[in-house]
Amino acid sequence: MLLTNITIIKGGIILDGLMNLLEVKLVPVAKKLDQNKYLTAIRDGFFAVMPLLIIGSLFLLIPYIPSEAYQNFMASKLGENWSNYILIPFNATMNLMTIFVIIGMAKSLGRAFDIDDVTSIVTALVAFFILTPTLEFINDAGKGLPVDNFTAIGLFVGIFTTIFSLKIFSVIEKKGWTIKMPGNVPGNVANSFSALIPELFVIIAFTIIRIIFSFTSFETVQTFVYTMLQKPLTNIGGNLFFLIIVVIIQQILWLFGIHGSNVTDGITKPIMFAQTAENAKAFAAGLELPNILNYQFYCNYVTIGGAGATLALVLILLFWAKSERFKSLGKLSVGAGIFNINEPIIFGLPIVLNPIMFIPFIVVPLVNVIFTYFVMAVGIVPLANGVNIQWTTPPILSGLIISGWRGALHQIVLIAVDGLIYYPFFKVADKLELEKESQEANN
Repeated sequence: MLLTNITIIKGGIILDGLMNLLEVKLVPVAKKLDQNKYLTAIRDGFFAVMPLLIIGSLFLLIPYIPSEAYQNFMASKLGENWSNYILIPFNATMNLMTIFVIIGMAKSLGRAFDIDDVTSIVTALVAFFILTPTLEFINDAGKGLPVDNFTAIGLFVGIFTTIFSLKIFSVIEKKGWTIKMPGNVPGNVANSFSALIPELFVIIAFTIIRIIFSFTSFETVQTFVYTMLQKPLTNIGGNLFFLIIVVIIQQILWLFGIHGSNVTDGITKPIMFAQTAENAKAFAAGLELPNILNYQFYCNYVTIGGAGATLALVLILLFWAKSERFKSLGKLSVGAGIFNINEPIIFGLPIVLNPIMFIPFIVVPLVNVIFTYFVMAVGIVPLANGVNIQWTTPPILSGLIISGWRGALHQIVLIAVDGLIYYPFFKVADKLELEKESQEANN
């Protein structure tokens, strides 16, 4: 018994020392990243586009309901190509993703630069359209803009264009190179003239960029960025090791009360959304899905119940806790936990700065990553189909939507495995809490 107590004390000292080291080295960097206006703008751009992507993705499911009677009924009413009608909302949302991300980003970044919303959005869009090459139709029947550049393929170009166009606008504006109108001129008119010279510089700069790239082997900025940056990053994002590192960083940040995914989203979301969009496109075309790892993999298999996959821990508190506080916390947290919201348990248990929960909080999502990757790689569970569902969609239902009944069953297995990992650490914490409650009752 004495040896066990000594071992626990030593383990606690080591964990405390490790947490202190991480707090000194990692937390300041994380806080700077979280406050970075460019990463914040990228994150806000994806937050803004999420409702559209979710709605558009739901229409992707309708043509692929596995019922012969349903398929025949729809074909009899709308014709053999009836799915083309149903996929219109999908094409108008997922396949125009880059445009909507630019709008959301421009609004956020513009406010950071003290540029009004409309001017920010218009400036970013015109810069992006300048870089977008025209497409010759067959037999010279006309010209148009290639829609592929508005899908996830053009995502990184849209992000960089928004950042650089608004930065140029801001620099010119701060230099005072603007047309100032008399005070009695209406505000909207004054703003239009004030933006004229900064927008002129933006247009000239991006026109020069387009001309320069037209003389290279890439011919367009889109081809250059996709070939040299986006595709390699997407390949890295499809690497299991990459996601493991991201999850470790996120979990460590959460342990210090910092929203881990908020810090990493500006870097990881463009990559993960591009992978999700590729799967959605392949799913719509009836092709093999290309990516095991994507945003839906992360949301619905790695973080079941929220960061740290704490739904299993909530259920343990609800059914097996002996201390009154943990019982109450289980009852209070279960409703939110089902919808993947776990702030009540993160700060109520707490998990933040809790040496006892340090290990399982990091280990559990890593187990989910590796286990899920394996069962998808060998074909036991179908890959996530690219349907963008809200991250608050309850497990089992979310697995059913993105990977069928095997996805739902796999989520049940994950919750059970997560529970087995959390349980021994919960027992230690529950015992300590019970002893504390007994002491308080006796005093």
